[in-house]
Amino acid sequence: MLIIHGFLGMSDNWKTLGSQFAQQGFQVHLLDMRNHGKSPHDEAFTYEVMVQDVYDYCATHQLDKIALLGHSMGGKIAMLFATAYPEKVEKLIVADIGPKYYAPHHQTILAGLNAIDFSAKPSRAAVEETLSGYIRDFGTRQFLLKNLYWVEPGQLGFRFNLDVFNRKIETIGNALPFENHFDKPTLFLRGDKSDYILDSDFETIKYHFPSAEIKTVKNAGHWLHAENPADFYEMVLEYLKK
Repeated sequence: MLIIHGFLGMSDNWKTLGSQFAQQGFQVHLLDMRNHGKSPHDEAFTYEVMVQDVYDYCATHQLDKIALLGHSMGGKIAMLFATAYPEKVEKLIVADIGPKYYAPHHQTILAGLNAIDFSAKPSRAAVEETLSGYIRDFGTRQFLLKNLYWVEPGQLGFRFNLDVFNRKIETIGNALPFENHFDKPTLFLRGDKSDYILDSDFETIKYHFPSAEIKTVKNAGHWLHAENPADFYEMVLEYLKK
């Protein structure tokens, strides 16, 4: 089982759920995508190169048959990977993202991140205070603050590559190519408080993924795996064990 995080996330976001899946007998792989977490920073930042990263990881670790789960940006990577290499994917699970194009909508978050002056050697509390002027939601701020680390004693920094994100943010919303299809079992999960997958998107999902099931996680927004992890876990596990 291979799990891919979303934009500005990292593999650590999935540690608890990953452990739960491992306890069910799955060999779980949590990836940090390029420019995220502890993976290298690179100027190349497209879905195509990230799919190649996943392919190379599978080749290195001799993963020939996988259950692939991706959230948000990770869901886009998972969709493109499954349609490019269907022979490697037994089941596909996409969390709160569709194959359609999404207009850039992270501007406020990026503004908050860019407002932090690390040359002034701010504390973690000072970084959060700056972010709170841009991002009201406590959960979103905590999600972003998980990316803070000590570059050296007394000097904080972000693990992600903010410079590349600033210049290539339009990449995140790219649609799955029109001609791409994946016929094997696929589960789309959406949060009932999220607007990333609308009822009007079902037709497009079914066009690309004719075997898709679409289910809704209650009491959850876009970060459905963090906001309602119990239901999310049960729904994924039930699907994987079918």
